[in-house]
Amino acid sequence: MPTAVEKKRAHRARRRARVRRRIFGTPERPRISVFRSNRYTYAQLIDDIAGHTLAAVDTRRVAGAESPTDAAYKAGELLAKKAAEVGIERAVFDRGGYKYHGRVRALAEGARSGGLKF
Repeated sequence: MPTAVEKKRAHRARRRARVRRRIFGTPERPRISVFRSNRYTYAQLIDDIAGHTLAAVDTRRVAGAESPTDAAYKAGELLAKKAAEVGIERAVFDRGGYKYHGRVRALAEGARSGGLKF
């Protein structure tokens, strides 16, 4: 009998696979991949054709955040700034099997407010 944690991981893996079937990043429109640990939130702009990360941010480097959600918002803004430096204006959002809520949503809204379109 699987434990509750094993069930939770299996459900996330199924959601992640379902999302990844539809989302693919190109050099013109890379994929924003989100990973959420218990402590930090990470995001990358990925070109799936070449298999390269074009820009990456995480909440460990964000200063002046009052909460993890606030840090995720600021990380999204920083990701949009890095994307603009590389010449990227549009992207596709890969929530990584997480619900579009809390830190994941804050990161997406921060990226949008920074000028990234998706």
